[in-house]
Amino acid sequence: MNPSSSLFLIGPTGAGKTSVGRRLASHYGLSFIDLDQEIERQTGVDIPTIFEIEGEAGFRQRESLLLDAITARGDILLATGAGAVLDPANADRLATRGFVVWLQASIGQQLERLERDTHRPLLARTDRRARLQSMAEIREPLYRQMADLAIPGGSTTVATAGDRCIDLINHHWQRQPIRPSQTA
Repeated sequence: MNPSSSLFLIGPTGAGKTSVGRRLASHYGLSFIDLDQEIERQTGVDIPTIFEIEGEAGFRQRESLLLDAITARGDILLATGAGAVLDPANADRLATRGFVVWLQASIGQQLERLERDTHRPLLARTDRRARLQSMAEIREPLYRQMADLAIPGGSTTVATAGDRCIDLINHHWQRQPIRPSQTA
């Protein structure tokens, strides 16, 4: 068990980190933060525009700076971007500052869930299956290494997935009260 006052969701694109994360945050009384949405809010532009202007390296730098600031807080549920774990400093921050839940999803599930999505720059290619497979080969070992709990994906509703997550998290998360030093 990783005692913490915060939950951090990791996993591949389309795993449900945002939709399930909102449900979990409400259940546990945590502030919900979607890292990608927060980047967009702070920059005033969407992620494809950041990629277009600054490239992936510029986006990852913004992501790391914001992840550091957000994970220093307590009593939050953070839905990370799928690639946030690529930076070893991000992985360390997530693993040491919160209880890390890996929402898993197969390539088939991702393709189904992202069928109409045109917002993700790393999937703006003709062969999404190959791209998702390539990303999974790199990222899954990182997810596995840092996760306190892995939750297998399923073809369920958000409500059902959320309830399943809550049940598993309740058996594994040792929630700690926020300490005064965490509120700074």
